[in-house]
Amino acid sequence: MIIAFDFDGTLVDSYSCIEEAFYRALRRTYPWFPGKRYMAKLLTKIELQFERPRFGRHSGKIKAPMKIFQGKFARIWFEERAKLTKPLEGAREVLKELKREGHIVISFSAEDFIPGVKEYRLRQSGLYDIFDDVIIFGHGVSIKEAFRLVREKYGNETFVWVDDKPWRFIGNGDENTEYVWMYFPYTARFVTKEILDKIPHLHVIYDLWSLLDVLRRLSV
Repeated sequence: MIIAFDFDGTLVDSYSCIEEAFYRALRRTYPWFPGKRYMAKLLTKIELQFERPRFGRHSGKIKAPMKIFQGKFARIWFEERAKLTKPLEGAREVLKELKREGHIVISFSAEDFIPGVKEYRLRQSGLYDIFDDVIIFGHGVSIKEAFRLVREKYGNETFVWVDDKPWRFIGNGDENTEYVWMYFPYTARFVTKEILDKIPHLHVIYDLWSLLDVLRRLSV
């Protein structure tokens, strides 16, 4: 099987550290700026709103929501966020076990607002070198185009797509795709029954170890 993983909220917790990363970025970039803690809270609220689904879909196009998410400040924020990001329990072990079992394991995730930053954060996490391939969509490459690339490279075997944002599944994939929603609290608040009802072959897991049980059922 081809096992494709999103990054944020699926393999790592990069959400609970957003506010602290903003504070550190403000401290590094604007040391003279008053009320940095308050501003970090405000920026965190703005950032989390852009995790919402767009009418139950995800366009796959990445664009910075505000100018503050561009340039030097944004890059420093991503650096601080990468330092504070923690792998979810079992992330490394599950990836390695899947490879031992002979699966193709790929990173399949959206680019950040700055091109190249997602790869940087993947490397900083220590997970990058475990993957057989890293495919990043956004900035001109849609989810559909990224999925077609996977099919061109690895054929038509079962594609197991693991993501904490299930609205990305809607309208994407094919008849040989199994969709696994990794429940993560920060993004689960935006998931509705209406979204889930639109997804065929849907599996729900609450930890990464449970993915192994899903794959065993699919192998029967």
